Amino acid sequence: MEHANSSKDNNKKKLLLHICCAPCSTSVILQLSPEYDAYGFFYNPNIDIEQEYKYRKSEMKKIANIYNVPVIYGEYDVEKWRESVKGLEDEPEGARRCEVCFRKRLKKTAQVAMKKGFDLFCTTLTVSPLKNANLINRIGKEIEQETGCIYLESNFKKKDGFKKSVELSKKYNLYRQDYCGCSFSKREVGVGRREK
Repeated sequence: MEHANSSKDNNKKKLLLHICCAPCSTSVILQLSPEYDAYGFFYNPNIDIEQEYKYRKSEMKKIANIYNVPVIYGEYDVEKWRESVKGLEDEPEGARRCEVCFRKRLKKTAQVAMKKGFDLFCTTLTVSPLKNANLINRIGKEIEQETGCIYLESNFKKKDGFKKSVELSKKYNLYRQDYCGCSFSKREVGVGRREK
C-alpha cells in the first residue's frame, strides 16, 4: 500500500479533488499529496450505463485503498445529466456540451467542499490530453467567484502527468476506458472497450 496520505498533516490545506476516473486519479493524487490533505470526490453522472459507472466506481475504490485516500462518492443520476445537456447532443466532443458537463461536475465539487469544510477544490480532468485545461481552469475560477470556494488551477498533464497515470494504471491493473463516459463521446470514438 502506497499511503499517499499516510501522515495527515494538520497544517496542510484540505483539498477536495474531483475525480473523473481511477486511472486519471493515480498521478494526480501523488502530485497533490505532498502539499495538500487531499480527499477525492467521485462524481460522474455523465456515464451513460449504470454497469459502466459501477465498474469505474469499483476501480476508484481500489485506488482509494492503495493510496489510503478518503473518497466521497457523489450521486449518480444520468437522467438529470442528460437534461442538463439537452439541445447539445450533436455538439462535437470538446465543445459546448463538454463545457456544460465540466461546469456541472465542478460546481457540485465546490458545493460539497464548502459544505464539508474544505479549503479548496480542483479536478483530475486536466491530466487528460483530450481535455482543454485552460477551459476547465476558467470554469473552475468562475465557480470560485460564484461559491467562494477557492479553485486550484492545474494542468496535471504537465511533467509527464498523463504518462505516469498510464504507467500506474498498468501497475495496478486498472480498467482504462477509451471514452469519457457519456453516450455522445462513445459515439465519436466507437464502442467502449475494457482496456487494462
